[in-house]
Amino acid sequence: MPQCEMCGSNQASLKTVKVEGAELQLCDNCAQFGTEVRTESTSSASSKYSTSSSSGKAKRSSGSSSSSSSSSKTRRRRDMFDDMDEIATDYDSRIRQARESRGMSQEELAKSLNEKASLIRKLERGDIMPPDTVRKKLERKLDISLVEGESDDDSEWSGGGSTTTTLGDVVKRKD
Repeated sequence: MPQCEMCGSNQASLKTVKVEGAELQLCDNCAQFGTEVRTESTSSASSKYSTSSSSGKAKRSSGSSSSSSSSSKTRRRRDMFDDMDEIATDYDSRIRQARESRGMSQEELAKSLNEKASLIRKLERGDIMPPDTVRKKLERKLDISLVEGESDDDSEWSGGGSTTTTLGDVVKRKD
């Protein structure tokens, strides 16, 4: 019998719920603390996630019925993780290789960024993740990208040789 990853109780069935950015298998009682995640079946091998709000507001108020919450449009709540960039797993080697290719020492790079040399050493060892301000300085100074999945080819893609703008050039998907 599966166990709830939050309270530890044994349940017949669990829900996949996103709580503070982590996806957990939770019982009905603990599911109110996050947003339920459902996988949709697609023809491709990759799975897309569809979320619906399961905040405990409807459950906590004594006068609400579950039918009123199901009839409204289901929209996923935005959280702070939606706007965050994912740092590449090999950020330490990217920084070191870019610095060495420019013939700079760690101290010289730190001085040019107005940061401490110990910070550069920790970043190159992978001891700490670069804060956003330092990441942006490094990307500008070393002409590299420390964000996962972002490449120069993606940012300069024009959508073909046509000069007309299509809807696909303008719209950003919110997956």
